[in-house]
Amino acid sequence: MSDTSSTKRPVTLKDRREATLRRTGVAKRYREVSERPPSVFYSILIIVSAFVLLGLVMVLSSSSVVSLHSGTSAWNLFIRQCFWASIGAFAAWTAYRTPYETWRNYKILMPIVALTFGLNVIVFLKGSLTNGAKAWLDIGPFRMQPSEFMKIAVILFCANLLSHRHRSIRIVSIVLAPLLALLGLAALLCAMQKDYGGALIFVGIILIMMFMGALPIRQLAATTGVIMFLGFLVLSYANNASQRMFAFLHLEETKADTGYQVYQSLLSIANGGITGTGIGSGTSKWGYVPLAYSDFIFAVIAEELGIFGTFLVIGGFISLVYFGIQVAISSPDTHGAFIAGGVSAWFGFQALVNIGGVVGALPMTGLTLPFLSYGGSSMIASMAGAGLLLNVARHVKTN
Repeated sequence: MSDTSSTKRPVTLKDRREATLRRTGVAKRYREVSERPPSVFYSILIIVSAFVLLGLVMVLSSSSVVSLHSGTSAWNLFIRQCFWASIGAFAAWTAYRTPYETWRNYKILMPIVALTFGLNVIVFLKGSLTNGAKAWLDIGPFRMQPSEFMKIAVILFCANLLSHRHRSIRIVSIVLAPLLALLGLAALLCAMQKDYGGALIFVGIILIMMFMGALPIRQLAATTGVIMFLGFLVLSYANNASQRMFAFLHLEETKADTGYQVYQSLLSIANGGITGTGIGSGTSKWGYVPLAYSDFIFAVIAEELGIFGTFLVIGGFISLVYFGIQVAISSPDTHGAFIAGGVSAWFGFQALVNIGGVVGALPMTGLTLPFLSYGGSSMIASMAGAGLLLNVARHVKTN
């Protein structure tokens, strides 16, 4: 008599693990990661790496004199910037390796948002005053600017909200209201710290992400109008900041006081001409342009590298934004698209405001140039943002 009972292979722990990975989609993700990244991934990686390396060289060139005058080594700020770049590389790697779907979980995202906003409240209460702005928090021998990290939290929050609620985009209470509340709180914290440049960046990021989310034109126009009106009131109240920011409109009359930095930066750029003076041979760092290694590093690049350096920086940021937009368009989901678009808006808008201020075309706001200016918080936050962009770029749809 034959045994008709079927024999089944026992379910092993390996089988259960593979089934779980397939069910959650993790298996597909790791299969995608094992494949060759698309060309846009390498394009972004090359641009960011080139910016960081150029920034290190120019920080060394522009800070050596200042370091010597302060009684320290000429390599002091350069070594510190290398340290920040190393931490930034780790932050970029972490942001790249962490599945961006992680930030769709409010239990993970909201504590990060609360932490960054909380740190900015602490800065207002106990921060250090530098160049008229109370935007830095001293932690032992280190100084941190929490508003830089708040940019990442704001982008992740907006991306999450817009991707979850894109079907209700016309309902004010569901989409526009929380975005305006976030924008108002972020801008208010920056304004309280007298960091008006930071407030402007948050306005630019969130408005651009609203546009990406296809909010109704009436809502966008009304929001922009109200923001412009409030900005006018704030600058009218903050008389000193207003004079400094709009000194570029009357540069000849203000070149001895509020317009001094911009006037000197224009002289440095003109001194560089077409070919440049050569790395290390510029005059701006000899005290003529204050903060030449930070806010005005573009003037040092233009002076020492000439028109080549100018095109390299401007063309690099245009390319970075272009590739970021391509990533957003080709993203496999709306969440990734909003993350890529938000990071691209951040880099492009901040570069535009910084370079425009240095060349006297826009108000001078005291913002750093991402990846290039000296500053630990700016470097780490910018590289973490680049890691997020690379994370999404790794999974774009390819033909």
